[in-house]
Amino acid sequence: MSFLIPVNRLRETSSLLAFHHPSPSYKFHVLIVPKKQVTSLANLNPQDTTFLTDLYSTVQSLVDEFHLKAYRLIVNGGEYQDFPHLHFHLISDT
Repeated sequence: MSFLIPVNRLRETSSLLAFHHPSPSYKFHVLIVPKKQVTSLANLNPQDTTFLTDLYSTVQSLVDEFHLKAYRLIVNGGEYQDFPHLHFHLISDT
């Protein structure tokens, strides 16, 4: 996976990358992106347990590392999705 914008990788596994959003909308704003091309959550194969396991463990470790007391994990789809590659936003104002 290559990036047009240089990013500081917070986490990288065989199935995903997590990095600070280049234009954050929140005090804490991290993007979690699967390495495999998946256009949206509706197209994610439920059998892709490696990605799902990595997603949950990545969120848990980031919440712990950054001591987030209140946070959201957001995924947009359909007309709400601006970029045609599945990605999750881990956000917090704390």
